Amino acid sequence: MRDVQAAGESALTADPDERPEDETGRPDEAAGTGARRTWPLLAVVAVVLFAADLATKTWVARDYADQHISTVIPHVLDIRLTRNAGAAFGLGAGATAVFSVVAVAVIVIIVRTASRLRSVGWAVCLGLLLGGAVGNLGDRLFRSPGVLRGRVVDWIHLHHWPVFNLADSGIVVGGILAVLLALWGFGLDGSRTHPDDPSGTG
Repeated sequence: MRDVQAAGESALTADPDERPEDETGRPDEAAGTGARRTWPLLAVVAVVLFAADLATKTWVARDYADQHISTVIPHVLDIRLTRNAGAAFGLGAGATAVFSVVAVAVIVIIVRTASRLRSVGWAVCLGLLLGGAVGNLGDRLFRSPGVLRGRVVDWIHLHHWPVFNLADSGIVVGGILAVLLALWGFGLDGSRTHPDDPSGTG
């Protein structure tokens, strides 16, 4: 009887920060009650980028004629409204439907990944990719000449660089951040694998 009581007291007084370990011997973040979910951060980043992209596109499309140039910083930055049928920076013109399908696939993958996300860095990265993909997909769905063929509104023109928009910027920055996080060994679950650890257990 005393042994049973002692076991019960031990369970009640166990360290609350102690988490079960997975097969690698590391604490299982997903199983622990203190696991930090970072999908809300992903959602906030995506929504903020999408809203900013939509607002600026609406403003430029309303107030500027196609190819009109408004100088912001001489010889550096202009506002120039263009309609892009391709991917970011005008690449792949004529394949609008293909890019629309790819954008839908990217959005689905990111949304399915969000539930097991534990890394702040990856949350920001995927939020940028999601917000950018949704921003440009919206143009392809709802702008002329038709569904999945709509032209994306681009308006930021740095001299000697193709015209782009905020969604493009989010996609590029998110892609660069993804490469850096992978090179530095950060996983989606918040764990980190060090380059000098051949076992991959961090």
